[in-house]
Amino acid sequence: MGFCFVFVFVLGVGKTTLIQKASEVLKSSGVPVDGFYTEEVRQGGRRIGFDVVTLSGMRGVLSRIGSEPPPGKRECRVGQYVVDLTSFEHLALPVLKNAGSSSGPGQRVCVIDEIGKMELFSQPFIQAVRQTLSAPGTVVLGTIPVPKGKPLALVEEIRHRNDVQVFSVTKENRNHLLPDIVTCVQSGRK
Repeated sequence: MGFCFVFVFVLGVGKTTLIQKASEVLKSSGVPVDGFYTEEVRQGGRRIGFDVVTLSGMRGVLSRIGSEPPPGKRECRVGQYVVDLTSFEHLALPVLKNAGSSSGPGQRVCVIDEIGKMELFSQPFIQAVRQTLSAPGTVVLGTIPVPKGKPLALVEEIRHRNDVQVFSVTKENRNHLLPDIVTCVQSGRK
């Protein structure tokens, strides 16, 4: 079982920026890092959706306001956002597969930002996250939402794993967590 830890977050506290900084620090110290993060898409100062961006720079749609699902696909909606599962899976699943097939202990860090309602419409994503979390030698740096409303099964499963260390990111502490996160990831790789 791989060592992993997650951030609990509230929208807008800077967790994606923190993940990006941690990834850069780890990469610059020679740690192999792969994964993806989600990023707001704005138009005219208004949020119109989210993209998924791999650490290698590939980008695709995660969701958009009021867009229609691709032809022949079921509509997956979170509030006003329609999730594009095809685009999301095209980018996220190969990254998780590569992380889970790492050879040898401590060889890879996998960033999964985030494991939330939109992403959890994808059953292949749920399976890939479970495999990645259980892959020997894989350290997962991921984010999960603060519990509110109906619990998300995979999020609760992750939150209660024995090998998960949870950091709560707030506006007050986000600038001070980077050294702790890097140390935690590096100790998980040993």
